[in-house]
Amino acid sequence: MSQHVLQADGVDSGYGEVQVLDDLNLHLDDGEIVCLIGPNGAGKSTVLKTVFGLLEPWTGSITLHDEEIGGVDPADLVRMGVGYVPQVDNVFGSLSIDENLRMGGVARESGLEDVIGRLYDRFQILDDKRGAKASTLSGGQRQVLAFARALVMEPDVLLIDEPSAGLAPSIVEDVFRNVQTVNELGTSILMVEQNAREGLAISDRGYVLDQGTVAYEGAADKLLDDPEVSQLYLGGADYE
Repeated sequence: MSQHVLQADGVDSGYGEVQVLDDLNLHLDDGEIVCLIGPNGAGKSTVLKTVFGLLEPWTGSITLHDEEIGGVDPADLVRMGVGYVPQVDNVFGSLSIDENLRMGGVARESGLEDVIGRLYDRFQILDDKRGAKASTLSGGQRQVLAFARALVMEPDVLLIDEPSAGLAPSIVEDVFRNVQTVNELGTSILMVEQNAREGLAISDRGYVLDQGTVAYEGAADKLLDDPEVSQLYLGGADYE
């Protein structure tokens, strides 16, 4: 049996007749944070959409605990232990925080009150505002709610697309701290992040995607220190 919680082997995928992913190979191990970085258009978000069943792989294999999940319906994947936090439209603005969390648990057969209670204990800002509509939250608070909503099903794997996108620099650090909190709750994370240095800094390993395939992979600190990766994908020494 593979040690990998999630694995993609030789995956091609795309939109209509337009191929985006080309022979993609990656894996996520138990307890890891793995960050996908690369230039715009490299296929990073397409990886998450293909893993989560929003796109069907054209070729190759995607497995969760060695069980094939390529093309499985997202609702079924949630029940199997895969959560997904998209970059946009990741909470219901017209619903309260509490209602959002309960919507995240509609597929649970039991234990909803207990798991929501634990999430309120872990994310105090949600507990403080549980009756407020999600539309009234700041960008950083909305991300916390999106994470918590995905965690109501207690997934083994959480796919997170650009958690810092559109947020003020002063808030980005808090968002990444919350990503680490999610990981500490026992969830392995595959994360796409445009802020490459910040994303790799909290990750165990990383993959650099370019033109739909893996150009570099390795321990996150090694990628940060690699001169070629830095020059090509991290903006070189002058990157801020």
